[in-house]
Amino acid sequence: MNFDEIVDRRGTHCAKWDMVEQLYGISADDALPMWVADMDFRPPAVVQQALQRMIDHGVYGYFGDESAYKDAICWWMANRHGWQVDPASIFTAHGLVNGTALCVDTWTEPGDAVVLMTPVYHAFARVIKAAGREVRELPLVQEDGRYQMDFDNWHGLMTGREKMLILCSPHNPGGRVWTAEELRDVAEFAKRHDLILVSDEIHADLVFAGHRHIPMTLAAPDVIDRLVMLTASTKTFNIAGAHVGNVIIPDEKLRRAFSKRHQAMGISPNSFGMHMVTAAYSSEGAEWVDALMLYLDGNRQAFDAGIASIPGLRSMPLEATYLAWVDGSGAGLSSQEFVTRVEKQARIAVNHGQTFGLGGDGFLRFNFACPRAMVDEAVVRLQAAFSDLQ
Repeated sequence: MNFDEIVDRRGTHCAKWDMVEQLYGISADDALPMWVADMDFRPPAVVQQALQRMIDHGVYGYFGDESAYKDAICWWMANRHGWQVDPASIFTAHGLVNGTALCVDTWTEPGDAVVLMTPVYHAFARVIKAAGREVRELPLVQEDGRYQMDFDNWHGLMTGREKMLILCSPHNPGGRVWTAEELRDVAEFAKRHDLILVSDEIHADLVFAGHRHIPMTLAAPDVIDRLVMLTASTKTFNIAGAHVGNVIIPDEKLRRAFSKRHQAMGISPNSFGMHMVTAAYSSEGAEWVDALMLYLDGNRQAFDAGIASIPGLRSMPLEATYLAWVDGSGAGLSSQEFVTRVEKQARIAVNHGQTFGLGGDGFLRFNFACPRAMVDEAVVRLQAAFSDLQ
């Protein structure tokens, strides 16, 4: 578990590194790509060993018998989150963006509205709009520098055309780990407005000490009849390229509806991903994640300290994820000037806040899941780019 090791990802068809010049105009030889939400670490050895066994066997046919795969998911959820999952409730999707799209397709119609609490992961809105649905944005509010839900205001923004609510739990990009009370309030909101509640919990394992993720099924079991859970190992173990995720549906009626659409789309699993996940969801994988979170916490502290040293910049306190949400509004710069200094002067590729919806303007998202030396270099570059504010 040498997280300090520099793994050169250039020239490997890596989106984060090999697309940086085309999209940001920064040479990959000089760029610090901190945008795409994957990590610059190798996954646990147990995952590599599973792939090596496939390579040694040498025949890459269709995957069959998902029992070991589903058992591994059930073991992980029970041991890491106290959640007992019925294997029959698990559907495999090609990642959770695909899983989200399948949910939108199953339970909404063109012209319907889908609710997002913004700012939030930008792929949600992209999928909703591409499907001919409308995005209903419910803006989060900041209290003491943290995002909070604003139900008193949100009820008045509903029009009756909304059919689904997609929750990001833990929250990306703000890093909030929602409390049990907040989750119950979300469930009650969905119930009051008769919404299918889709809870995307892809960052559930990436929670820092002092906080605890609660699966929505445990926080609000009374809304099982409208609840769909999205989970994945891909963020946890840095295997996003496997494109495998799970749609877990406790309710039988919802399960039948989803199964019909799932079959109609002809979706079948990627054998590489199935073997990787089965291996990762294990005691060896758990040990690796525990070490990862200690390392990421060190990165978080180093990055936040660097941001705090620059007048007018502030990192939102993170409770989960490896994605720093940096507010530049206090620096007296326009949003574009903030971006220009980071990307052109510091040569760091980041995600732009406005792509996350209402409330995102003035923010930039930085991915610090990389060797500590890269985090330290990013801090040095940012301090130089904003040195006139010192």
